[in-house]
Amino acid sequence: MNDLRNLVSTLVDKHGRDEESLLPILQGIENSESYVSQEAMVEIAKELNISAAQVYGTATFYSFLSIQPLGKYVIRVCKTITCSMHGKNQVISELENMLKIKLGETTSDKRFSLLETNCLGQCHKGPAMLINDEPYTDLTPEKVREIIRDIQQKEFAVN
Repeated sequence: MNDLRNLVSTLVDKHGRDEESLLPILQGIENSESYVSQEAMVEIAKELNISAAQVYGTATFYSFLSIQPLGKYVIRVCKTITCSMHGKNQVISELENMLKIKLGETTSDKRFSLLETNCLGQCHKGPAMLINDEPYTDLTPEKVREIIRDIQQKEFAVN
């Protein structure tokens, strides 16, 4: 808990104690801890002198912030109408089948999390997804299978 307090304190010192500092502080927690825990939200609220509900509301509003631990590979599929028109549902279906999880879930081995997100800025090449920070565009079920298999093979080779 002291490590978390120190992290929050460091981020507050860096970004300031104004409400406008909330988002960069949350992003800093996410970058360091991989998600924003309830404990972190309470510490941030104390430091900024705002309600924990306000911190929670902000943390849950942004799709690139998570309030629960995610897998090593976070797959974010674009949910815009453009991606939908170009086959997003088939891509999600293929990911769900391959990973044996549904949207919003993480595999039991904590390797993959499958999420939808707002526009990734790749509408001209949809459907699109990010795996961690790596964009993938012009997706098809076949292309998704290749991408996931490549990741799984790299993981297997490392272990």
